[in-house]
Amino acid sequence: MREALALAREGAELGEVPVGAVLVQDGQVVGRGFNCPISRRDPSAHAEMVAIRAAAAALDNYRLPGSTLYVTLEPCSMCAGLIVHSRIQRVVYGATEPKAGVAVSRGQFFEQAFLNHRVLVEGGVLAEECGAILSAFFKARRG
Repeated sequence: MREALALAREGAELGEVPVGAVLVQDGQVVGRGFNCPISRRDPSAHAEMVAIRAAAAALDNYRLPGSTLYVTLEPCSMCAGLIVHSRIQRVVYGATEPKAGVAVSRGQFFEQAFLNHRVLVEGGVLAEECGAILSAFFKARRG
């Protein structure tokens, strides 16, 4: 999660909402990403999406079984769908996202019976630090 936080800070320096993600498989980081929809002009360029795409390319496989995704913010619906489709085993997130998070805040997406893959979810890891970077970012933007 500390590496995901470093990536979030990197994104913030570019004016992006500071969310970072790291995908780990067999104890090795195989994908990294931070939010970059503004700089890439790509609405799908969320931290999770960038990290998962990088991992899939690095492993030459669109499925990532046995992997863990560490992300500083609770995933949105788009990213949750991608997590399921890529067969990620576990998601560990920091801060909850009351407006759009779908792990616990706006619903329990990963627990839906219609899904053909189950994802283990753990939230609240370094939550205070993950939330603080977001709060500071938005406070600076408003100021």
